[in-house]
Amino acid sequence: MNKTFLFIFLFIQNLFFAQFSERSLSSEKWQFKNSKEQKWLPAKVPGTVHLDLMNNQLIPDPYKDENEKKSQWIENEDWDYQSSFKISSRELDNQNIDLVFEGLDTFSEIYLNGKLLKKTDNMFRKWELPVKKYVKIGDNLLQIKFRSAVNVGKELAKKVQFTMPESPRSFVRKAQYQFGWDWGPRLVTAGIWKDVKLSFWNNAKLENVKFEQKGLTKQMADLNFHFEIFADNEGIYEISIDNKKNQLQLKKGSNNVDIPFTIENPKLWQPNGWGDPNLYTVKVSLQKDSKIISNEDLRIGLRTIELIQEKDGKGKSFYFKVNGHPLYIKGTNWIPADSFSPRITKGKYQQLIKDSKEANMNMIRIWGGGIYEDDEFYRACDENGILVWQDFMFAGSFYPADEDFLNNVKEEVRGQVNRLQNHPSIALWCGNNEVDEAIVNWGYQKQFKYSKEDSLQVWKDYKKVFHEVIPNTLKENLAADKNIYWPSSPSIGWGHKESLTEGDSHYWGVWWGEQPFEIYNEKVGRFMSEYGFQGMPSLETTESMFSGDPDLSLQSPTIKAHEKHGRGWEIINKYMERDYPVPTDFVKYNYVSQLLQARGMQIAIEAHRRAKPYNMGTLYWQLNDCWPVVSWSSIDYLGNWKALHYQIKRSFEQQVLLTEEKEGTLNLYAINDNQNVFRNLTVEIKVVKFNGEVIGTVSSEEKTLNEIVKFDPVKIDRLISDSSKNEVFLKLTLKGENAKIVAENNFFFGKPKDLKLTKPNITIRKISPTEIEVSTDVLAKDVYLLGDIHFSDNFFDLLPKSSKWIKLSKSLEKVEVMSLWNTVNP
Repeated sequence: MNKTFLFIFLFIQNLFFAQFSERSLSSEKWQFKNSKEQKWLPAKVPGTVHLDLMNNQLIPDPYKDENEKKSQWIENEDWDYQSSFKISSRELDNQNIDLVFEGLDTFSEIYLNGKLLKKTDNMFRKWELPVKKYVKIGDNLLQIKFRSAVNVGKELAKKVQFTMPESPRSFVRKAQYQFGWDWGPRLVTAGIWKDVKLSFWNNAKLENVKFEQKGLTKQMADLNFHFEIFADNEGIYEISIDNKKNQLQLKKGSNNVDIPFTIENPKLWQPNGWGDPNLYTVKVSLQKDSKIISNEDLRIGLRTIELIQEKDGKGKSFYFKVNGHPLYIKGTNWIPADSFSPRITKGKYQQLIKDSKEANMNMIRIWGGGIYEDDEFYRACDENGILVWQDFMFAGSFYPADEDFLNNVKEEVRGQVNRLQNHPSIALWCGNNEVDEAIVNWGYQKQFKYSKEDSLQVWKDYKKVFHEVIPNTLKENLAADKNIYWPSSPSIGWGHKESLTEGDSHYWGVWWGEQPFEIYNEKVGRFMSEYGFQGMPSLETTESMFSGDPDLSLQSPTIKAHEKHGRGWEIINKYMERDYPVPTDFVKYNYVSQLLQARGMQIAIEAHRRAKPYNMGTLYWQLNDCWPVVSWSSIDYLGNWKALHYQIKRSFEQQVLLTEEKEGTLNLYAINDNQNVFRNLTVEIKVVKFNGEVIGTVSSEEKTLNEIVKFDPVKIDRLISDSSKNEVFLKLTLKGENAKIVAENNFFFGKPKDLKLTKPNITIRKISPTEIEVSTDVLAKDVYLLGDIHFSDNFFDLLPKSSKWIKLSKSLEKVEVMSLWNTVNP
C-alpha cells in the first residue's frame, strides 16, 4: 500500500474514532403489538399506540364523530414495540456506545438482544444507557414493553391510605391532560413518543453546557460557561468557545469546569414590542489531541429578568422587569397542540408562535397539565421575543411524596431544566398549576372524607414536592440569574380577596361562576394568569369533526361530543342571551358564539390594562387546541384564527385608547407599553349615527403619555340623550404631535343585541388574487369574512362610508360576508 495513502487512511480512521457521532434508530423498521397477541404490525417512531392502531386501520380516528368512546380500551392494555438494527465493526470499535431514548411513554422495560437494560417510569425523562457490551456486529434486537399507565397508576394508588382526587393520573409521571380535561379527550397513550438514537463517543463527552450572566452593560457581557464533562480516559483536553481554546486536565468520571467568556458591545435580547430579540450563536467543543470529540452550538440571548414582589399600600406587586425596565405582560396560556404530541410538527410550533407575535403578545405560559414542549417551541419563542412562563407538569390534583416519586420528580426537573435553561425566552419556573388551590379550595378532603391526619399528610406532601424538592433541584442546576421560581399558579384561589391584591390570579367568576362579563371591571388582580370564555371553532374545523357529510346542528351527537365541559352549551347560551341575539341557524350561531367569546375577553383585557401599573400582566386562557373542539382557545385545532384572536391583536396593541363608562361619565385612558414618550396628546370624540352622520365633536385637554394617562371624564349627557344610545357610536381618536394618530377606538353604549342596526350594503372588490377591499354604506358591525383561508383581519367593525383592505393567505374565488345585522334578519 502506498505510504501516503496509508497515512491518509489511518488519519481518517483515527479521526472517526476520535469524534462523537450519533445515529438515529427512529427510521428503522419498527413493529408493535398488543402484548396478549402474537401478530406484529408496522409502527412509526416517534409515535403512540393510538396512531399505530389508526395507521393499521384497527381503530377509527378518535377525533371524528363519537369515536373517542371507541378508543377507551387501549389505555388498559400492555403494548410491545421492537426493531432490529445493524452494528458495523467500525461502530463497535468506539470506546463507548449509548442507547438514548429522548422519551418513553411511560412504564416500560427496555431489552437489547434479550437482556433487560432498564425499567422506566417517567414520560418526561431522557434515558441514556451504555450498551457497548450488549451490542454485536450485525443484527441487534431492541424491544420495549409498555405497561398500561392506568393499571400501574391504580396499583400505586393502593399504597396510599386515603383516596386521591383524579386517581390514578396523579401517581404517574406522564401528560396529565391525556386523562381528559374540559377541553380535551381522554386518550391515555403509550409508546416511543420521541426519538431513539445510538451515540458513539471516545475519551470524553460534553454532558451539559450552560452559561451564567455575571454582568451585563452596554460595553460588556461578562459570562461564565459551565461544562459538565464525563471522561472515560483521564488526560489533557481542550475546550474551545468560539475558537478561544482553554487547556484542562480531566479526571476519569464526572468533571465540572467553569470558563469565563466576554462579549463586547452586546446587543440585548428584547421582548416582542420592545425591539429585536437578538441572538448569538456560540460554538463550543471538547478536543483531544487537536481533534473534536464532542461539540455543541448554543443559541443564546443576553437579557436580564427579575420578578418584582414588593409590598405597597394595596398589597404586593407582581411584575417582570426585563433589561432593567418593568414590562407589561400580554399573552396567553398554552396547552399541547395535539393529543398525540409526536405529530406536532416544527411548522405548527413556528406558526402558533408567529400568530402570537402577530397578536402583540410577549409571554406564553406553558400550562402544567401538558408536556415540556419540543426544542422547536422554545427556539421559536427565542426568535420571536416571546417570554415563557414554564410550569412543571403537575395540575389540579394531589400528588404523592414517597421516596420513589420524589427521586423521579428530581430527575425529571434536573433533566428538563438542563435542557431548557439556556433559552433567553425562559422567564419563570412555576411548580404547578392549581395544586395549592385544589388542596385549599376544592373540597376534596370533605368529598373523600379525609381524617385530620390525612389532610395534614396531603399538605405535607405538597410542601415536600413544591417547596423542597423542586426549588432545591433548581438551585443545584440553575445559575443564579436564571433561578426565578414560583411554587404554584395561582398563589391564592379566586374566591379569596387576597387573590386580587398579591401574587398571580386565576379568575373564573366569569364562566365557572357565571358572573356577567362586566364583573371583569371589578375583579382585577396584580397579574391575571388565567381567565377565559368558550367559543366555537371555525366552520372548517367544525366540519372536520365528522368522518362523513357534516351534520351542522347544535343537536348533532358529534358536535355535542366535541364540547368537553359538562355544562358548556348551557353556559354559552346563558351568556349569549344576555348580550346577543341567539340565532337558530347553525352558521350564525357559530359566528355569534365567537363574537361572544371575543367580547368577554376584550372587557377583561381592557380592565386589566386600565389598571396599569397596579396590574402588570394578563394571560388569557387559552391560545390553542389539542383536537377539534368547542373551547376557550383563540386559535382552533386546524390553526384558524377565531374572532377572539383578531380581537386579542387589537386589544394588545402597544398604544391603545380605552374607555370606561361609569356613573354617567365616560373615562378615557391612553396606555403605552413601549418606552417612547408621547407629548401633546388629545382625544377627539365624534358622535356618529349608524348611517355616518356626525352629530357632535368634543376634544380633550392635552396630556403627556409615558405609561398610562387618564383624561378628564366626559359627561355622557353632554354627548347624547338616553333615547339615542343604541343609535349612535363614539369614534375616538388619540392624536399626538402634528395630529398624528396614535390609537383609535369605537365605543358603543348598548349591548350588541340592543343596537338599532340598519342593513349594510357590504361590497367586496378584488384588488389582486390575494387582496380585497371591503366597503359599506352604513355601519357594518362585526364584519365576518367566510372562507377556509386566513384573512389579515376579520370580525371587525366597518364604519359608515368607509373601506378596508384585507390580505388573503391564498386566492379565493368568492368571499362571502355577513355582519351582526344578519343574525336577526334573513
